[in-house]
Amino acid sequence: MRAPGNVATKATVLKRKTDIHGKLLGRGHRNPLLDTREYVVELEDSTFDSYFANTIAENLYTQCDAEGREFNTIRDIIDHKTDGHAISRQNGFYYVYGQQRNKKTTAGWKLQVEFTDGTTDWIPLKDVKHSNPIQLAEYAIMNKIDDEPAFKWWVPLVMRKQERMINKVKKKYWRTTHKFGIRVPKTIAEALRLDEESGNTYWAYAIQKEMGKAKVSYKPVDGCTPEQVRSNKVDELWGHQEIKCHIIFDVKMDFTRKARFVAGGHMTEAPNSLTYSSVVSRESVKIAFLIAALNDLDAMTCDIGNAYLNANCREKIWFVAGPECGPELQGKPCKLIRALYGLKSSGAAWRAMFSAFITNCLKFQPTRIDPDVYMRKNFRNGGHPYYEYLLVYVDDVLVVSNAPEDVMKDIGKEFEIKNGEFGPPTSYLGAGVSKVQLSTSEECWSMDSKTYVKAAIQVV
Repeated sequence: MRAPGNVATKATVLKRKTDIHGKLLGRGHRNPLLDTREYVVELEDSTFDSYFANTIAENLYTQCDAEGREFNTIRDIIDHKTDGHAISRQNGFYYVYGQQRNKKTTAGWKLQVEFTDGTTDWIPLKDVKHSNPIQLAEYAIMNKIDDEPAFKWWVPLVMRKQERMINKVKKKYWRTTHKFGIRVPKTIAEALRLDEESGNTYWAYAIQKEMGKAKVSYKPVDGCTPEQVRSNKVDELWGHQEIKCHIIFDVKMDFTRKARFVAGGHMTEAPNSLTYSSVVSRESVKIAFLIAALNDLDAMTCDIGNAYLNANCREKIWFVAGPECGPELQGKPCKLIRALYGLKSSGAAWRAMFSAFITNCLKFQPTRIDPDVYMRKNFRNGGHPYYEYLLVYVDDVLVVSNAPEDVMKDIGKEFEIKNGEFGPPTSYLGAGVSKVQLSTSEECWSMDSKTYVKAAIQVV
């Protein structure tokens, strides 16, 4: 809010302003220019003032983008610290053909910044580097930390390009506070408090639903404390890396609250060989629909529920259970045994596991041109041979076959199909899909952007 003197300050809207007889001042109107309502607001210094509805609305809109994300401008960087996971100077480089190269990392560092509204917060280095690179580079040089690995690889480059960058950089740090007009919590305590204030259990139900599925991803290690694990006194977790796991929250387009239990994968140093995961290309999808039309084959799609949790964890990870794991486990060390969302290797672990099921159990073989398109030979109409196709985009499966429902049922025996539903595709990879009648005997498949555009309009 802009207080008198054009100084930015925070204000809380308390109530509609009334006259001496208790009558509400002003009148609402669909045209904002004719809205004359007044409101009483409390400023940060505990003084009170009154503002017109339009003034309040203007201030709110200038603090958020179209999706309700609040932004603040960083005024100054006032302090720095590490969380124990920063790369040391001795390990801050590697060699390529005998030449020393700096590791590109920002892990383990946080900066305390002051925003223009006077508030302060500790922000990860990567976010400040993105929003205020020049200011941060100057701070690093002034405080003699520019030779730390997290700064050394980019500070000299920024200082050389300073003049060119100064007019292009966006000095904003984004914080998502609302989505579709609904406040999005950052912690479980905040989520439960929002439920209490709203008189419902939307967030509590989302947490319960998510943890009911995610509990298969970890197992508690009994008879020890986190301190003993950190001291390498627990054989079962010897050589395992500690990370943090937490709940993240979101609001779906239909206003359903969403909770997801995720791992802090940014705290691990997984090799690239563990993290690569391919997906089917759009060109392959279009060719599959063309093959279906030319050979009079049917197509069906399904979505695998909680796909990553079906695969084993490839990394040696443990974490201290938080309140989301229940009071009986809170504070205990837990070992990750499934590919939890957030880990660098989870996508690759799921793809390898599902690909092995497709080839070993369903007897499909990957094609040479696209490894996420699988095919197998089958017979129909009295023994006529043809090929069936199965396409995979992470957890979205498309089957082109004379009897695709048989393949779907085989998948459903091994994995949970979301909502237990599979059938002819209405959309795939964000595009609308439909069958079009060309003549009395010919049909083809069509892909369009109506679904995407409709969803975009609903968001607006």
